[in-house]
Order: sequence, then C-alpha cells, then structure tokens
Amino acid sequence: MDVNSFYEVVHRRRDVRGEFTGGVVSPEVLRRILSAAHAAPSVGLSQPWDFVLIRDVGIRTAFRDHVQAEREVFAGQLDEERSRIFARIKVEGVLESSLGIVVTYDPQRGSPAVLGRHAIADAGLYSVCLAIQNLWLAATTEGLGVGWVSFYREEFLRDLLGIPRQIRPVAWLCLGPVRTLHTTPDLERHGWRDRIPLAQVMHEERFGRPAQH
Repeated sequence: MDVNSFYEVVHRRRDVRGEFTGGVVSPEVLRRILSAAHAAPSVGLSQPWDFVLIRDVGIRTAFRDHVQAEREVFAGQLDEERSRIFARIKVEGVLESSLGIVVTYDPQRGSPAVLGRHAIADAGLYSVCLAIQNLWLAATTEGLGVGWVSFYREEFLRDLLGIPRQIRPVAWLCLGPVRTLHTTPDLERHGWRDRIPLAQVMHEERFGRPAQH
C-alpha cells in the first residue's frame, strides 16, 4: 500500500448503521481483520483484548432489544430540537450486519507487573482501543463496514455473553459487507454535530496556545 492509499482508507472509514447487506464474510477475510487487530501495540505487550464472535440470531436479537431500550432512555433526556434530529439517526446495525465482534479488556492480562501501566492505570484500556482501530481500518481496506454500538450497559452484555466479572466488554462491533460508505459521517449528515477544524484542536508548547503551523 502506498502512502496515499493509507490516508484514503483512514478518511473513507465510517461508523456504519443502515448500509449492511448481511452478506457473508469469508473466514480468510475475518482472520486477516482479526490478525490486524491482534497486531496492535499494547502497554507492556500485555495484549489485554479478546474477540467474541457473535452470529447467533437469538443473542443478537436480545442485544438489539436492549440497545433499543437504552436508545429510548437517551431520547427521553433530549430537548425538542435534539429529539427531532435524533429520531432520524439509526444507532445500530446488530441484525443487519453479518456478525458482531465483542472486544473485551482483561486488566489482569500480563499481571502482576505490566510494564508502563504503573502510572497510567487506563493504559491497558487504551491498548484495546488501538486494537479496535486496527480492526476498523483493516475492515475498511477489505471493503467491509464496521459499526460501534455504544447504547448498552456493560453488565447486560457481560451477563448475555458469560463474560467473567473482571473483564470489561469495551465494544460491540457490527461487521459485514455494505452497499456503500457515505462520504459524510451519519451524525454530520443528520445535523447532530459538525467536525471540528484541525486548527482548533492543535496547541503548541502549552495547552491553549494555538499552533503556528
């Protein structure tokens, strides 16, 4: 892959909701995507992630119903204008996607001495997020879509999948072929929020001092 191809994938990546076709993801492609996720950097080489593949319709339906209930909880907290916008936004593709991948965080992986985590307790959690990003970019390269579902309670998902108490479910990712990847992210298309200009979030030497370049 040349330099331009990499940046094209980064900017083409989208959080997919309603565009899944339900088509098959071949074992070879799935293994490549998960291998890319597993190659992510991790604090102290702890590799604190696991990947739970969910194809069972009953499990996915139970999770979808939970997500819909949490959507209603969130909607009830919005003012009239935000509620109107939110009503147009789809928040999951649990049943439409080909499968779900639940990514978890095991804080005990690599213990008792995780090199580099003594001062930043959340460094292991950050490592899991790097694995998720690798997975997402690999899936985009393969022509697949990924949707990160965040409308759930950790305890519900832990109980649903039999995840041990010490392990955190970090993400339910919907994965599968898509009809298209929109040029503009869903939340921006629907008017929920606009992307912040890069210059606004760049600082130089001290926080709050605008960068010169």
